[in-house]
Amino acid sequence: MARSRPSDSPAPAGTGKAATGPGSRFRRRSGSTGATASGRGAAKAGKDGQPKVGRLKKVGNQARMIKQAYSLTRKNDPKLPWFMLIAFVVVFAVVELIGILLSSPFLFLPLAVLLGALAAMVVFGRRAQGSAYRQVEGQPGAAAWVLDGMRGDWQVSSGVAGTTQLDAVHRVTGRPGIILVGEGVPSRVRPLLAQEKKRIARIAGDAPIYDLLVGDAEGQVPLRKLSTHVMKLPRNLSGAELNALRKRLSALGGSRMPVPGGPLPGGRQMSVSQRQVRRR
Repeated sequence: MARSRPSDSPAPAGTGKAATGPGSRFRRRSGSTGATASGRGAAKAGKDGQPKVGRLKKVGNQARMIKQAYSLTRKNDPKLPWFMLIAFVVVFAVVELIGILLSSPFLFLPLAVLLGALAAMVVFGRRAQGSAYRQVEGQPGAAAWVLDGMRGDWQVSSGVAGTTQLDAVHRVTGRPGIILVGEGVPSRVRPLLAQEKKRIARIAGDAPIYDLLVGDAEGQVPLRKLSTHVMKLPRNLSGAELNALRKRLSALGGSRMPVPGGPLPGGRQMSVSQRQVRRR
Protein backbone atom coordinates (compact mmCIF):
# COMPACT_ATOMS: atom_id res chain seq x y z
CA MET A 1 0.00 0.00 0.00
CA ALA A 2 1.20 3.47 -0.77
CA ARG A 3 1.63 5.54 2.24
CA SER A 4 0.25 9.05 2.20
CA ARG A 5 2.66 11.85 3.02
CA PRO A 6 1.83 13.78 6.18
CA SER A 7 0.50 17.22 5.39
CA ASP A 8 1.91 20.26 7.20
CA SER A 9 -0.54 21.26 9.88
CA PRO A 10 -1.04 25.01 10.45
CA ALA A 11 0.18 26.47 13.69
CA PRO A 12 -2.45 26.90 16.38
CA ALA A 13 -3.95 30.34 16.42
CA GLY A 14 -4.10 30.79 20.18
CA THR A 15 -0.59 29.72 21.19
CA GLY A 16 0.84 33.29 21.13
CA LYS A 17 4.14 32.10 19.56
CA ALA A 18 5.55 33.71 16.48
CA ALA A 19 5.63 31.70 13.30
CA THR A 20 8.91 30.01 12.42
CA GLY A 21 8.58 29.69 8.67
CA PRO A 22 11.04 31.08 6.11
CA GLY A 23 8.86 34.09 5.51
CA SER A 24 8.80 35.02 9.18
CA ARG A 25 12.59 34.69 9.42
CA PHE A 26 12.98 37.03 6.47
CA ARG A 27 10.60 39.53 8.01
CA ARG A 28 12.39 39.36 11.36
CA ARG A 29 15.77 39.95 9.75
CA SER A 30 14.54 42.79 7.60
CA GLY A 31 12.91 44.45 10.62
CA SER A 32 16.08 44.29 12.67
CA THR A 33 18.10 45.63 9.72
CA GLY A 34 15.72 48.55 9.37
CA ALA A 35 16.03 49.34 13.07
CA THR A 36 19.80 49.24 12.83
CA ALA A 37 19.79 51.49 9.80
CA SER A 38 17.50 53.96 11.51
CA GLY A 39 19.75 53.89 14.59
CA ARG A 40 22.80 54.60 12.45
CA GLY A 41 21.06 57.45 10.68
CA ALA A 42 19.95 59.12 13.91
CA ALA A 43 22.18 61.86 15.25
CA LYS A 44 24.01 61.17 18.48
CA ALA A 45 22.75 63.09 21.48
CA GLY A 46 25.07 64.90 23.85
CA LYS A 47 24.93 65.13 27.63
CA ASP A 48 22.29 67.87 27.45
CA GLY A 49 20.04 65.74 25.22
CA GLN A 50 20.66 67.90 22.16
CA PRO A 51 22.12 66.36 18.99
CA LYS A 52 25.87 66.70 18.73
CA VAL A 53 27.29 69.13 16.19
CA GLY A 54 30.14 67.99 13.97
CA ARG A 55 33.53 69.64 14.10
CA LEU A 56 33.27 71.04 10.61
CA LYS A 57 29.90 72.56 11.43
CA LYS A 58 31.32 74.10 14.61
CA VAL A 59 34.20 75.63 12.66
CA GLY A 60 31.75 76.99 10.09
CA ASN A 61 29.55 78.52 12.80
CA GLN A 62 32.55 80.16 14.45
CA ALA A 63 33.74 81.52 11.11
CA ARG A 64 30.32 83.04 10.44
CA MET A 65 30.26 84.61 13.91
CA ILE A 66 33.71 86.12 13.42
CA LYS A 67 32.68 87.46 10.01
CA GLN A 68 29.53 89.02 11.46
CA ALA A 69 31.48 90.56 14.36
CA TYR A 70 34.04 91.95 11.92
CA SER A 71 31.32 93.53 9.75
CA LEU A 72 29.61 95.14 12.74
CA THR A 73 32.88 96.41 14.19
CA ARG A 74 34.05 97.80 10.85
CA LYS A 75 30.88 99.89 10.52
CA ASN A 76 31.64 101.64 13.81
CA ASP A 77 35.43 101.54 13.44
CA PRO A 78 36.47 102.22 9.81
CA LYS A 79 40.17 102.12 10.74
CA LEU A 80 39.95 98.51 11.91
CA PRO A 81 41.37 96.90 8.68
CA TRP A 82 44.36 99.27 8.71
CA PHE A 83 45.23 98.49 12.33
CA MET A 84 44.96 94.77 11.65
CA LEU A 85 47.14 95.08 8.55
CA ILE A 86 49.78 97.08 10.43
CA ALA A 87 49.90 94.49 13.22
CA PHE A 88 50.27 91.66 10.71
CA VAL A 89 53.03 93.40 8.72
CA VAL A 90 55.04 94.42 11.79
CA VAL A 91 55.00 90.96 13.38
CA PHE A 92 55.64 89.26 10.03
CA ALA A 93 58.62 91.54 9.34
CA VAL A 94 60.14 90.99 12.78
CA VAL A 95 59.93 87.20 12.52
CA GLU A 96 61.30 87.19 8.98
CA LEU A 97 64.15 89.45 10.04
CA ILE A 98 65.07 86.93 12.72
CA GLY A 99 64.95 84.22 10.09
CA ILE A 100 67.24 86.19 7.79
CA LEU A 101 69.73 86.74 10.60
CA LEU A 102 69.72 82.99 11.23
CA SER A 103 70.17 82.29 7.48
CA SER A 104 66.87 80.42 7.19
CA PRO A 105 64.18 82.88 6.01
CA PHE A 106 62.06 80.20 4.29
CA LEU A 107 62.02 78.09 7.43
CA PHE A 108 60.60 81.00 9.44
CA LEU A 109 58.02 81.93 6.79
CA PRO A 110 55.10 79.78 8.12
CA LEU A 111 55.82 80.95 11.65
CA ALA A 112 55.81 84.59 10.51
CA VAL A 113 52.44 84.14 8.82
CA LEU A 114 50.89 82.46 11.87
CA LEU A 115 52.20 85.02 14.35
CA GLY A 116 51.17 87.89 12.07
CA ALA A 117 47.63 86.50 11.80
CA LEU A 118 47.53 86.04 15.57
CA ALA A 119 48.57 89.66 16.12
CA ALA A 120 45.88 90.83 13.71
CA MET A 121 43.24 88.80 15.58
CA VAL A 122 44.37 90.23 18.92
CA VAL A 123 43.99 93.76 17.54
CA PHE A 124 40.57 92.83 16.15
CA GLY A 125 39.41 91.50 19.52
CA ARG A 126 40.54 94.60 21.40
CA ARG A 127 38.98 97.00 18.89
CA ALA A 128 35.74 94.98 18.78
CA GLN A 129 35.46 95.00 22.57
CA GLY A 130 36.08 98.75 22.74
CA SER A 131 33.52 99.37 20.00
CA ALA A 132 30.92 97.27 21.81
CA TYR A 133 31.46 99.17 25.06
CA ARG A 134 31.11 102.51 23.27
CA GLN A 135 27.81 101.42 21.71
CA VAL A 136 26.16 100.21 24.93
CA GLU A 137 27.59 102.79 27.33
CA GLY A 138 24.87 104.88 28.90
CA GLN A 139 22.04 102.53 27.89
CA PRO A 140 19.84 100.69 30.42
CA GLY A 141 21.06 97.15 30.96
CA ALA A 142 24.65 97.85 29.88
CA ALA A 143 26.09 96.77 33.24
CA ALA A 144 24.03 93.58 33.24
CA TRP A 145 25.29 92.82 29.73
CA VAL A 146 28.92 93.22 30.87
CA LEU A 147 28.39 91.11 34.00
CA ASP A 148 26.78 88.28 32.03
CA GLY A 149 29.89 88.07 29.87
CA MET A 150 32.28 87.39 32.76
CA ARG A 151 34.11 84.07 32.74
CA GLY A 152 34.10 81.86 35.80
CA ASP A 153 31.69 80.73 38.49
CA TRP A 154 29.55 83.86 38.65
CA GLN A 155 25.78 84.02 39.10
CA VAL A 156 24.20 87.25 37.86
CA SER A 157 20.68 88.33 38.84
CA SER A 158 19.86 91.42 36.82
CA GLY A 159 17.32 93.99 37.97
CA VAL A 160 16.81 92.85 41.57
CA ALA A 161 15.77 96.44 42.29
CA GLY A 162 15.03 99.45 40.11
CA THR A 163 12.94 102.48 39.31
CA THR A 164 10.56 103.42 36.52
CA GLN A 165 13.35 105.58 35.05
CA LEU A 166 15.25 102.33 34.32
CA ASP A 167 17.78 102.76 37.13
CA ALA A 168 18.68 99.25 38.26
CA VAL A 169 20.64 97.23 40.79
CA HIS A 170 22.15 93.90 39.74
CA ARG A 171 23.30 91.19 42.13
CA VAL A 172 26.36 89.04 41.47
CA THR A 173 27.37 86.08 43.64
CA GLY A 174 30.80 84.50 43.44
CA ARG A 175 33.80 83.54 45.51
CA PRO A 176 34.29 87.15 46.73
CA GLY A 177 30.76 87.14 48.19
CA ILE A 178 27.82 89.30 47.09
CA ILE A 179 28.43 92.21 44.72
CA LEU A 180 25.66 94.76 44.17
CA VAL A 181 26.14 96.79 40.99
CA GLY A 182 24.03 99.89 40.40
CA GLU A 183 23.60 101.76 37.11
CA GLY A 184 21.69 104.93 36.41
CA VAL A 185 21.44 108.34 38.03
CA PRO A 186 23.56 108.25 41.23
CA SER A 187 21.04 110.17 43.34
CA ARG A 188 18.42 107.50 42.60
CA VAL A 189 20.68 104.45 42.57
CA ARG A 190 22.43 104.98 45.93
CA PRO A 191 19.22 104.59 47.99
CA LEU A 192 18.43 101.43 46.00
CA LEU A 193 21.87 100.01 46.77
CA ALA A 194 21.51 100.79 50.49
CA GLN A 195 18.03 99.25 50.62
CA GLU A 196 19.10 96.08 48.78
CA LYS A 197 22.23 95.75 50.92
CA LYS A 198 20.15 95.99 54.08
CA ARG A 199 17.70 93.38 52.78
CA ILE A 200 20.44 90.89 51.86
CA ALA A 201 22.47 91.40 55.04
CA ARG A 202 19.83 89.52 57.03
CA ILE A 203 20.63 86.22 55.29
CA ALA A 204 24.18 86.81 54.04
CA GLY A 205 25.78 85.65 57.27
CA ASP A 206 29.56 86.13 57.18
CA ALA A 207 29.64 86.64 53.40
CA PRO A 208 31.02 90.07 52.42
CA ILE A 209 28.72 92.45 50.54
CA TYR A 210 30.25 94.86 48.02
CA ASP A 211 28.38 97.73 46.39
CA LEU A 212 29.52 99.38 43.15
CA LEU A 213 28.18 102.23 41.08
CA VAL A 214 28.85 102.25 37.34
CA GLY A 215 29.94 105.59 35.91
CA ASP A 216 32.87 107.82 35.05
CA ALA A 217 32.75 110.10 38.10
CA GLU A 218 35.05 109.83 41.10
CA GLY A 219 34.35 106.79 43.25
CA GLN A 220 32.52 105.02 40.40
CA VAL A 221 33.63 102.12 38.20
CA PRO A 222 33.75 102.74 34.42
CA LEU A 223 31.72 100.31 32.34
CA ARG A 224 34.75 99.09 30.36
CA LYS A 225 36.53 98.20 33.64
CA LEU A 226 33.55 96.68 35.44
CA SER A 227 34.26 93.00 34.74
CA THR A 228 37.96 93.42 35.55
CA HIS A 229 37.14 95.19 38.82
CA VAL A 230 34.70 92.45 39.92
CA MET A 231 37.02 89.59 38.96
CA LYS A 232 39.91 91.14 40.94
CA LEU A 233 37.98 91.13 44.22
CA PRO A 234 39.48 88.81 46.89
CA ARG A 235 38.21 85.24 47.12
CA ASN A 236 36.53 85.10 50.53
CA LEU A 237 34.25 82.03 50.24
CA SER A 238 34.87 78.37 49.62
CA GLY A 239 32.81 76.33 47.17
CA ALA A 240 30.54 74.90 49.88
CA GLU A 241 29.98 78.32 51.45
CA LEU A 242 29.14 79.79 48.05
CA ASN A 243 26.57 77.06 47.32
CA ALA A 244 24.92 77.58 50.71
CA LEU A 245 24.80 81.33 50.13
CA ARG A 246 23.16 80.90 46.73
CA LYS A 247 20.49 78.63 48.22
CA ARG A 248 19.64 81.26 50.83
CA LEU A 249 19.48 83.98 48.16
CA SER A 250 17.20 81.87 45.95
CA ALA A 251 14.83 81.43 48.89
CA LEU A 252 14.83 85.20 49.41
CA GLY A 253 13.01 85.79 46.12
CA GLY A 254 11.72 89.28 45.44
CA SER A 255 10.46 91.15 42.40
CA ARG A 256 12.76 91.83 39.47
CA MET A 257 12.68 94.84 37.20
CA PRO A 258 12.53 94.25 33.42
CA VAL A 259 16.08 95.12 32.36
CA PRO A 260 17.37 94.55 28.81
CA GLY A 261 19.67 91.51 28.68
CA GLY A 262 21.89 92.95 25.94
CA PRO A 263 21.48 96.59 24.92
CA LEU A 264 21.56 97.33 21.22
CA PRO A 265 22.48 100.60 19.51
CA GLY A 266 19.38 102.55 18.63
CA GLY A 267 17.50 101.80 21.86
CA ARG A 268 15.22 99.10 20.43
CA GLN A 269 15.41 96.91 23.52
CA MET A 270 15.30 99.98 25.74
CA SER A 271 11.90 101.00 24.34
CA VAL A 272 10.54 97.49 25.00
CA SER A 273 11.68 97.59 28.62
CA GLN A 274 10.07 101.02 29.09
CA ARG A 275 6.70 99.63 27.95
CA GLN A 276 7.07 96.74 30.38
CA VAL A 277 7.76 99.14 33.24
CA ARG A 278 4.71 101.26 32.39
CA ARG A 279 2.47 98.18 32.34
CA ARG A 280 3.60 97.34 35.85
